[in-house]
Amino acid sequence: MTKIDALRRCILPCFSATTTVSSTTTIATTKKRLSTSLRDDIQDDHLQDNPENDEDSTTTDESIPTHPHQAPARPSKTMVIGTIFGHRRGHVWFCVQHDRLNTKPSLLLELSIPTHQLVKEMRCGLVRIALECDRSDLSSCPLHSVPVWTMYCNGRKLGFAIRRKPTENNRVMLKTMQSMTVGAGVIPAGLGSDGDGELMYMRANYECVVGSCDSESFHLINPDDCPGQELSVFLLRTR
Repeated sequence: MTKIDALRRCILPCFSATTTVSSTTTIATTKKRLSTSLRDDIQDDHLQDNPENDEDSTTTDESIPTHPHQAPARPSKTMVIGTIFGHRRGHVWFCVQHDRLNTKPSLLLELSIPTHQLVKEMRCGLVRIALECDRSDLSSCPLHSVPVWTMYCNGRKLGFAIRRKPTENNRVMLKTMQSMTVGAGVIPAGLGSDGDGELMYMRANYECVVGSCDSESFHLINPDDCPGQELSVFLLRTR
């Protein structure tokens, strides 16, 4: 009996351990299979028991607009060359060129403000020239073709601005400054200037902002040596 008992003590633990491991493996395998089958059952039951979900999803898809929201048009910005010039005892002119080699400007305006008064305004560092047109008979023509503008300088009404065609003197003056993009100086009489004497000018890059067919503005881009100067010209037309 002693030998039998000893054998039982040695053999039974081995069988017990094997049984425990196999049962554990079986349970783990069973749980895995049940878990997979439950997920399949849940999806099938969810689709069968709730047919309204298909309708809701279809309704939701149909409610989404097919056309994306159209944002308002952004203003377009370009770089132009702007030249302010005038005789010491005359009026100021404003010239816009898209190409400095082209002596035919895209916009040429004679302003009613005297040259010495504009120089005085520019000493303050801030100049806002607003040109407004409220004539209904000019509502359909291109903005640069408007012949007459009401002029305001820093909020004060100062007469008018008139669109001009470039004269031969204007062409000679622009040809003289073809190699210059930024600068200021004086052109002697007879060299692009008429009989009123020497011509003062200030030439610089401007940022042209086209807001719509009825609004356009030109903003001076300051050179590095004079960052305090701010000068803008606005064209505004009301219909």
